[in-house]
Amino acid sequence: MADDRSKAAPTVAHNTADAITPVQETSERTHAVSSHADKAAQFIAEHGEVAFTYEEERKVLRRIDVRILPLILGAYFFQQLDKSTLSYVSIFGIMEDANLKSLEYSWLGSILYLAQLIFQPLAAYLLVKLPTGKVIGTAVICWGACAAIMASCTNFGSLLAMRFLLGSFEAMIAPSCLAVTQMWWRRSEQTLRASYWNAMNGVTFIVGSLVTYGLGHIVSTKIYRYQTIFIFCGVLTVIFGSVFIVFMPDSPMEAKYLTERERIIAVERLRANQMGVASRQWKWDHVRETFTDFKTLLWFILIVAISIASGGISTFGNLILKDFGFTSFNAILFSMPTGAIQIIVIIGSAWLATRISRKGIVITGLSCLPTIGAVLMLTVPRNENNKGVLLLGYYLVQCLGAITPMVYAWSAQNTGGDTKKKTSSAMMFMGMCTGNIIGPLLYNTKDAPLYRPGLIANLVMFVTCGVLGLLIPMYLMVLNKWHAKKREELGKQANIVDESMVRRKDMQESKAVEIEQNEHTARNIEDDNGLNDLPDLQNEDFIYVY
Repeated sequence: MADDRSKAAPTVAHNTADAITPVQETSERTHAVSSHADKAAQFIAEHGEVAFTYEEERKVLRRIDVRILPLILGAYFFQQLDKSTLSYVSIFGIMEDANLKSLEYSWLGSILYLAQLIFQPLAAYLLVKLPTGKVIGTAVICWGACAAIMASCTNFGSLLAMRFLLGSFEAMIAPSCLAVTQMWWRRSEQTLRASYWNAMNGVTFIVGSLVTYGLGHIVSTKIYRYQTIFIFCGVLTVIFGSVFIVFMPDSPMEAKYLTERERIIAVERLRANQMGVASRQWKWDHVRETFTDFKTLLWFILIVAISIASGGISTFGNLILKDFGFTSFNAILFSMPTGAIQIIVIIGSAWLATRISRKGIVITGLSCLPTIGAVLMLTVPRNENNKGVLLLGYYLVQCLGAITPMVYAWSAQNTGGDTKKKTSSAMMFMGMCTGNIIGPLLYNTKDAPLYRPGLIANLVMFVTCGVLGLLIPMYLMVLNKWHAKKREELGKQANIVDESMVRRKDMQESKAVEIEQNEHTARNIEDDNGLNDLPDLQNEDFIYVY
């Protein structure tokens, strides 16, 4: 059974037990590598294979965390900030100032995700073919410029057009962050890293609410308050995008801030992922496998369901709070705990899923919290005495934010092959966009203050997520048994250690066992499926995690 952490293997006396990879450094610097192999295989062939210690890997990991993680955290933060400005300005008179009708405001929320949906295939293609760092940085600058230019929009048509452009550039960021996570970290490390950048949703709630609260007090006869907010957020994003382009390496092989040995270690440590690193080759057989892969379809349905709920709540959240009986400024202040709740729940659930090695069960558990919250918001009367209970229901619903990153990480950890990784990510984000298009349209300002149609739809989606969280691991178990049978037919061991999911404290002992069994000492680069850019269903060495 595949776990997020392998059980500690019995200690085996061996003089190389502290080596992370048992392959000894060779004097031969070149090996024959297929032109279709991953760029990482070509890099190792050119620079030679090395053995390295646990401490060396920890040092490289720290350097990666310090340099790469803040950059993708910032990129995701500014994407969420610029995307959420519509919700922030909703209670500062944009409906009146821009002469918006009820459904027009809903469409301003949906059009951004429609643009992201349309541009997801292009985003996947660009992420395979072009340098990742440059692509992300350029997208950040472009959507920041769009956010700032929105300040010049004073009617529905112009706002709709700029929100569409904003969404087209933001289509790049979420799959990019996922691609970067797969490219730089082992599978056992990916869940927490993905939770960190997704937790920027919560940080955005807090920072965005504070910024909006401050800027909302600026009264001018020249521009509306919502225009001030658009300009401020947009300009900050453009500045960050410029910094991102300068400091973000395109891959571990091209990370100039690392030494040559550190770059080799950064690549070698990813070999056990069986996912590849970067190929810069678009492969149509990977695309076909993506669309015929049943587990990808299940995750697609799961992400659509949670995004329908998320889209409605994120767009109408401040309006719902206001209709609990709060003033505009108090509604902003009471939305701030939402950010803290999301940060705690996102990172806490990721830690728990890593600890117990079961994402499906965690997703089912998480689904119970917003289910309870939706029931409270549907059944508790709107009056002065019930504000506290209604707030509790609203905060419980916000726990839904932890499900989306869990699905992203779960899907990413179970997908191999560069093109398939990008196309699978594109499918996930197309599902996210689809849900976020539908979500705001289930709400209407005419339904205020109860918003019953939207909340009932959300309740159904939460239950759907809980059921899928239990069903998907069962299918993954079937796939693991199928791969074990294939390995046996090829003369390999049916049961193998999934090195990519071994916890650090168990890593040395597990390595000792594998050296004892001679599983890797005789394996050449060209024979290693982990660097042959194979999609997971074609790679019998790929182990699925639950």
